[in-house]
Formats: sequence, C-alpha cells, structure tokens
Amino acid sequence: MVQVSTGIAYDCDVLVVGGGIVGLSTAYAITRSAPGTRVVVLEKEAGPARHQTGRNSGVIHSGIYYRPGSLKARYAARGAAEMVKFCAEYGIAHAVTGKLIVATERSELPRLHGLVQRGRENGIPVRELGATQIAEYEPEVEGLAAIHVGTTGVCDFVGVARQLAEASGAEIRYGAEVRRIDRRPELGVAVLTGAGDVVRARVLVNCAGLHCDEVARLTGDEPGMRIVPFRGEYYSLARPELVRGLVYPVPDPTFPFLGVHLTRGIDGGVHIGPNAVPALAREGYDWGTVRPRELAATLAWPGSWQIARRHWRYGTGELRRSVSRRAFTAAVRRLLPAVTADDLVPSAAGVRAQAVLRDGTLVDDFLIREGARAVHVLNAPSPAATASLPIGREVARRALETLRSA
Repeated sequence: MVQVSTGIAYDCDVLVVGGGIVGLSTAYAITRSAPGTRVVVLEKEAGPARHQTGRNSGVIHSGIYYRPGSLKARYAARGAAEMVKFCAEYGIAHAVTGKLIVATERSELPRLHGLVQRGRENGIPVRELGATQIAEYEPEVEGLAAIHVGTTGVCDFVGVARQLAEASGAEIRYGAEVRRIDRRPELGVAVLTGAGDVVRARVLVNCAGLHCDEVARLTGDEPGMRIVPFRGEYYSLARPELVRGLVYPVPDPTFPFLGVHLTRGIDGGVHIGPNAVPALAREGYDWGTVRPRELAATLAWPGSWQIARRHWRYGTGELRRSVSRRAFTAAVRRLLPAVTADDLVPSAAGVRAQAVLRDGTLVDDFLIREGARAVHVLNAPSPAATASLPIGREVARRALETLRSA
C-alpha cells in the first residue's frame, strides 16, 4: 500500500492523471488561473495524446448536435471559437471549412429540421439547402436536403496537446502508469507508478479517459458508471478530390454516435468513418487485441447487456460494416455515390471511452464528479477535444477550490 506520511514534502499541489488533451488543458488552466501552483501530469504512454485525442477525425465541432443547456452544447460552441484562436496564436495547423449534414431519405427530413432548430437554440448559424444546392459545396454528394454549418473546422489536436503541455509549465512525466493510489482526506494523495516512483500531491485530478473509472476506484470513489469501449474504424479515400470539406449523415438521436462521415483533414487527405463496434479491450484498436480481464469487466457490468438488448439492430449493422468493406462502402455511397470499395484504404482506428450507467443509459453529456481531494472527469468523448479549453477551465476551477479548502 502506498501511504501519505506527515512530515514528507508534497511533490506538487495538483496531480493530473492523463496526458490527453483534457488533462493537459486542465494543467494549462490551473497554472494560468493560479500562477505558482505546482502541477505534475502523469501519462502512461511515451508521449501525449496517444489515445482518444490522437485517434479521432480531427474535427472542430460546432455544437449543433447537443441538447441546449448541456455542457456539451455550451462548451463545444465556446470551445470551437477558442480552439481556432489557440491554433492561430501558436501556429498550429487548422482550417474553418464548414460542413454539410445531408438527409438521403425522407424519414430523415424531420430530424434534419430538428437540427436546424437545435442549432438556432445553441446560437449556431446554419443554412438550409435543397437537393440542388448541395452541389454548391460538394458536387459529388447527393441528398434530398442538407444544412450547412459554417463554424465547423479541422485542426491538429495532437499539436494542440503538445502546445498545452509546453505552455502549462507543468512537469509532464511520460511512461508513468498509475498502479496504486492512497488517499487520506486529511493529508492528500500518494500515487505509485509502474516505474516504482511515488508522487505525493494535495489534490488529484483524474483525466484518464479510457481508464477513468478504474482510476476513480483506485482513489476510493465509486464512479457509478463504467467505461464501455467502442472502436471506431476509419478508411482513407484514395480519390480525395471527391470531397471538398466535411460531410455528415443525419445522426440517429437514440445513439451517441454521428455515423460514418467524410472529413477532409488538415493534411488534405479524406478520412471516412468511424463506425462503432464493441472493443475487446479498452485500447482494442483491432479485433485481434483482446484483454480478458478488461473484457470480463465490461461483460460483468449490467449496463453492457442493457445496451445490447436495446440497440442490437443498430449494433448488428455496425458489426456488418466492420467485417465487410462492401457493406461499409454501401453506407458511404448513400452520401457519395461515386465511391467504390477500391477507393477505401484501411486507416488507424480509435476507441471511444463511453460512460455507461448500471441501467444501460449511455451518458450523453460531459460528466465531472468530485470526491475528497479528487476531481474525476468520467465522460469526455467527442466533442471533448473541441471543448477541451473550457472543460479544462471547469476542472481546474474545481481542483483549485478543493486545494483551497484542503
């Protein structure tokens, strides 16, 4: 057992677990808000942003999809503008491209109109397009109607994470996997890393992403949810000239995934995806990566079975697109009829850390909870990269309040 002992100096005031974009934004916000606060970030990988931050489509989301008043809606819209400004200030590759959300079936038209209303409620300007107007933006895309969202963009989120690490002034320790945590409410926390180092702090901030629920339990807090990992598989488009910007389908409102979409990235290439299939490990980036302990923990969580029962039809389609390039191509052709299976080149996959409650509810908003001497970020999937600057400020505010009251 790792122990906090009286009479031993603290290594830092705030210890952040997780070197993704949310953890690094939190460190950045703490040192900006309270200069002189000593911050250490522990990241188990050899560098920053190796998981969710570095394995997404690189989109700066507008905030149009999210329930008005939710943290996602507020922080995405605010965060998008701040992210563009941050990238411009530090010379990080980015572009404000706008995007199309396209209805390809009549049944999708009411949902598309609902997105227009939601965009207006969230303060996001949108332009409604008829079928013939789609070609003004994307000549190869076909649909019955669409909306254009001008504030959407793309950027290099890995570059953003590196800049946050550098500008924060925090001590970043890579290759430092958390193994044990001893929390004493009257003293603070002590963390044992895989390298055998002990780091003592007054307050712990848990931004461990795919492992955030495990870190919360190591701290002694029951998070009331579990991370159920979903892998998103991507292809690159061999003919990138077919797509000018960003093209999305109308999302299914019962599931927190946006569907297979087309993204022209900052490198000029076009990424297609992701789908959403169960991952067999928290870092299961392909079907061959299986970690029995992690898989058993997922299957033991009652919420996992509730998801399967409620969404089996949706899940079956996602699995079919995972194992069949022909099926994946058919999904893409709904938006981009000119594409063929030969145009799809397999690309790196990502894994979404989705918080699931015991009753199978998929947590649909950012989730931040506090314990004694601890702040836990328990649900921060997309659009967390977009919203990382305001999320970081909120987590920093809570951490500093905890520090002051300790």
